[in-house]
Amino acid sequence: MLTDARPSEARDFFALTKPRIMMLTSFTALSGLVLGDGQNSIALQVIALLAITIGAAGAGALNMWYDRDIDRLMLRTRERPVARGVIEPSDALVFAMLLSLFAIALLGLAGGWSAALLLAFTIVFYAVGYTMILKRRTVQNIVIGGAAGAFPPLIGWLASNPSPQSSIVEPLLLVALIFLWTPPHSWALALLRSEDYRRAKVPMLPIVCGEKNTKRQVLIYSLTLLPLALSFSLLGQASWIYTSVAVVLSIRFIVYAVMMNLGSKASDKAAGALFGFSITYMFLMFALRIVDHKVYLQIPS
Repeated sequence: MLTDARPSEARDFFALTKPRIMMLTSFTALSGLVLGDGQNSIALQVIALLAITIGAAGAGALNMWYDRDIDRLMLRTRERPVARGVIEPSDALVFAMLLSLFAIALLGLAGGWSAALLLAFTIVFYAVGYTMILKRRTVQNIVIGGAAGAFPPLIGWLASNPSPQSSIVEPLLLVALIFLWTPPHSWALALLRSEDYRRAKVPMLPIVCGEKNTKRQVLIYSLTLLPLALSFSLLGQASWIYTSVAVVLSIRFIVYAVMMNLGSKASDKAAGALFGFSITYMFLMFALRIVDHKVYLQIPS
């Protein structure tokens, strides 16, 4: 039942797509397209990237459609259009399904059906596996469900029609980077919004296992990011510039995680700092990877 008197507008449907997550997904997919050194035309690659972006939008809309009940209970999410009653649940579902199906078909035509099938799997895994099953049932929801957000670099790589010289190892390393980045990013937010999750009865780690255990887990996952970020250098696929910046960024991530474990008032501030920096970290690491790959290939061996 609608609770907001005004009619829904285009901006409300745009909000359904989770724009910030959609754009980050698009950017990580771009990295896969670049690493693939694709043999497809620029036009086809742009269309493929658009399809992946639309697919992410569809997945986000499906999440908002299903989670409307708990979204109403959480301060962070209660202004979402379905939770607020600006968009009817049935309209949100139709919108989400149309976006998802269109994205899969478009990617199949522009980037190949291997990429389209992986996009379809990602949408289903996020909407059904994570949103409908894992999120409300297990403390490992974000760990297992985080895989859905990790696949875009591989989807982009497949959609590029990769050259024979392109190694699948590189996009898989980026998939692993997102997968291991997701828990500390999400648990930092969960620490800041623990009352929201407790009210909605979502079994996030701080609610089930306590703040101390959560902070320790954040540190453990953060420590894995440094060797993973350096893996491109260890494989001889990156320049010293990439290596230097990746080390600085990853150490800063770890420092925030260490500060969270100090057991002082500063630890709460560090959780907010880590959450904010984690988004910057992901953007910079992928931007760095894209630029370094293109420049590094131009250096004569």
